[in-house]
Amino acid sequence: MIVVAVIAACVVLAVLAFLVPRISRHPERGTQRSLGVGARAGGRAPGILGRLLSKPFQASSRAVGRSGTAGRRARGRMPF
Repeated sequence: MIVVAVIAACVVLAVLAFLVPRISRHPERGTQRSLGVGARAGGRAPGILGRLLSKPFQASSRAVGRSGTAGRRARGRMPF
């Protein structure tokens, strides 16, 4: 269920970044902030378990950032 939510967020952010690049930064940062909270909560577990629990949130945050960047880059390459 979490995977579907992250994929949906990436798609929405990519489309939003393509249509309105400046306005898309706020939702992107909010999504990354909420994923950061999950990563920090998972990272509080001791030892290797903490790294394993925080890793999916870090990867999801990176994916959200890349999708927003890709949408803005695609908008910049448009001929009009």
